[in-house]
Order: sequence, then structure tokens, then C-alpha cells
Amino acid sequence: MLDSLKVTVLAEDSVPYESPLLGQHGVSFWLEAERNGHVRRILVDVGQNPDALFFNIEHLGIPLKETDAIVITHCHYDHTRGLAKILKAIGKKDLPVIAHPSLFRLNFISEPFFRHVGVMQGDEADDLRKAGAELVLTGDPLQLMPGLSTTGEIPRVTDFEEVGISLSTISREGKVQKDFMVDDIALTAQIGGKGAVIVTGCSHAGIINILKHSLKEGERLEAVIGGFHLVEASEDRITKTVSALEAFSPSLVAAGHCTGFRAQWSLYGVFREKFATMGSGTVFQFHA
Repeated sequence: MLDSLKVTVLAEDSVPYESPLLGQHGVSFWLEAERNGHVRRILVDVGQNPDALFFNIEHLGIPLKETDAIVITHCHYDHTRGLAKILKAIGKKDLPVIAHPSLFRLNFISEPFFRHVGVMQGDEADDLRKAGAELVLTGDPLQLMPGLSTTGEIPRVTDFEEVGISLSTISREGKVQKDFMVDDIALTAQIGGKGAVIVTGCSHAGIINILKHSLKEGERLEAVIGGFHLVEASEDRITKTVSALEAFSPSLVAAGHCTGFRAQWSLYGVFREKFATMGSGTVFQFHA
């Protein structure tokens, strides 16, 4: 288990009151995980505006060049755009970039018109390798250090959760088909004496599915941080999600980005002081 975990929000749709930082539609986290005196620094997602991200990184004093690995939670542009530019700024060779094998597929919406919303030109696999990345593409959980790992693919077991947006892709046979976002992954950290902290990008797999998959039997949920993609969800889905989350009895629910106001309002109504919005520059700390 980890001795401590510090999660800093580098980019988010909102900024705290009177903050000098910049907001953008997207999300990025900086994780500092410590175990037995060893610290690993993990960049999780990069938003969609690298210039705004660099601005926040500088103002927050984040040691970007000390990045030990990058985790990309899913393909969407608001989590991946500018990744090659960020890799060049880090300046390392063979820096692990961890994601699902289907990350670079075509992923598009058709309403109000056709638009690719996945990884954009300039951030494709060859671009990332040239910028210093060692691509680590797996659908399995991957341990980054003892006490911190990715979830791998998330089984869809609930009957009320869905991707949250109508997305399509094209099969190897050239057929247009529904995209169920199998690349959606999260991170799970075990904090000694506290329980699990889950960090998610958009929860296209469903936040309850993610929790059911990530938590070991009998393991306590200390915190869940990230986007829940309930912005366009029905009231019924929001109600069922909040109720199911309440059953996990977390000490902290920090939900922003694609969660949506209605879901945030519902979460606050149940969790009260245990609920927090995110926002660029927000810091969450956990200690054993």
C-alpha cells in the first residue's frame, strides 16, 4: 500500500473562486505517490489545450520534467490533445505512456454533424514515439508501483449505466458500429489504513462499474475523484448512480468535468461536506 498520495488537478472545466489559473473543457491530474520513501510522479490525461496546461503547471510549480509515466484514461480529444507537445516538454526518452490498445481508433459523433472526437492528428502513435513515448498499450490492469495501478478494461455489470454520449467507430471490415468505449480506464490507489482512492477521467464505463471492478472484496472506498459523465444523463440514472455510490460510503466524492450540474447537485445533497467539485489547482491529499 501507499504511504501517501497527492492529487493535483492541472486542468478542468472550472477554476476556484479568485483563482489565477486557466480552465478548459477537459481534465488533467498530477499524481505524487509515495511508498517506503520512493516517490513516483504520474501525469493522468492532458486536457485539450497544452498552452493552458503549461500555464497552470508553471503557476502550480509542478516539476513536469520529473514525470515518471503518463496514463491516458481514454481516447477523447479533451484528454489527449497536445500530448506530443507535452512529451517534448518533458524531454525524456522512452517515457511510458499507458493506455488501452484501441486508443488510436476513429471515434466520432454524428449529431449535430459528423466529427471525430478521438485522438487528433499530431498526437497519433508515431508522433508520440518521436516525442519520446514508449507506448504501453494493454487492456489488463497494470501496476505502476505497489499500491498504484490502472484498472484495465471495466466490465459493464450495472443495468443503468451507459457511455453517456452517442459514439461510433468503424470496424476492421469497414462497418460503422456503436462505440462502447472499451478503452475507458481509471487508476486505483491503496492508501495504508484508509482504503482505495479511484481517479477517473470521464467514467464512460460507468462510475459504479469502475468501483465494482476496482475495489477488492471488503476494501473500503476512501475517495473517488474525476468526471462521471452524467451531464446528459436521465434523472433516473443520476438517482441510481448517487444511491449506488452512497452504499460505498466514501469519505470524499470529488466530481467535475463531465459530471454536470444536476448530478453534482444530487451528489452534494447526499454527501454534503464529503462532496467537492474539482477545478484547476485543487489538491487532494491522502496519508496512511
